[in-house]
Amino acid sequence: MVCGLHSGRAMDCVSAHDVIHEAKQAAIRKASLPVGQMLLRGALAGAFLGYATSLVMVILSQGLPPIVGALCFPVGFVMLVLLGLELATGNFALLPVGYAAGAVRLRDLWRNWTWVYVGNLIGSLGYALLFYLAITNYGTSNGGVLGDQVRKVAQAKTLGYMAVGASGWAAAFVKGILCNWMVTLGSMLAFSSRSTIGKIAAMWLPIATFFAHGYEHSIVNMFVVPAGMFLGAPVSVSSWWVWNQIPVTIGNIVAGVFLTGTALYLAYPQPAATVARMAGEPGAEVKAAS
Repeated sequence: MVCGLHSGRAMDCVSAHDVIHEAKQAAIRKASLPVGQMLLRGALAGAFLGYATSLVMVILSQGLPPIVGALCFPVGFVMLVLLGLELATGNFALLPVGYAAGAVRLRDLWRNWTWVYVGNLIGSLGYALLFYLAITNYGTSNGGVLGDQVRKVAQAKTLGYMAVGASGWAAAFVKGILCNWMVTLGSMLAFSSRSTIGKIAAMWLPIATFFAHGYEHSIVNMFVVPAGMFLGAPVSVSSWWVWNQIPVTIGNIVAGVFLTGTALYLAYPQPAATVARMAGEPGAEVKAAS
């Protein structure tokens, strides 16, 4: 059955062409947001993704299989997308769709990416600090097994790459690409359903997939590495950024721009009838059927 109209009722499914159109409309809205809104929505998104990541740390610290954490992690992504918050990694694909369509200027694309990334960092750091205070009883303990798990992950994501030099930097970059290919697919699939349940199911699949592979997400790392540092992991700010945050962010951008945003825009070019129908032009349904 093809997505569209059936027996006079709109189906839950949205066609791939219309998904790309909706992505373009979202890009236009995001590009026009005031700086304050980008920072606020970005901070909230960073905090919610931090919540999801700390949930995974709790699961791992209890000795459960990593796949359980991967299946639970998408809760953070789902919450922030349903609330219309701003996540830089998703915007690395959405804004290029608007730019490719000629609806978003390059300077507005960079403006959104920059301020949302800063907002994500603020929210992630804020939650990391609160998480540290909570699990250490306001700094009076080392966080127990949960603290051990966070320190272990923070060191693996920084010192682990640093130990093998340029190959480690390249590995972080490649893992950033593989991660955000799935994350941005999740951002696109959020437009593939008209129902809340449908959107959740569609987003859950690629997000759980990337996390189960252990790939690198720049916003997740804005929480887990600083949280490990707060808990005493021997990781410096420079080693965090040089060996993780920078290569992972670049990899996330490459995936979002080329493997999702541009690739899907080219794969599903917008027919004139689709654009007219989505814009509400009179007679558009007749054009689409002809």
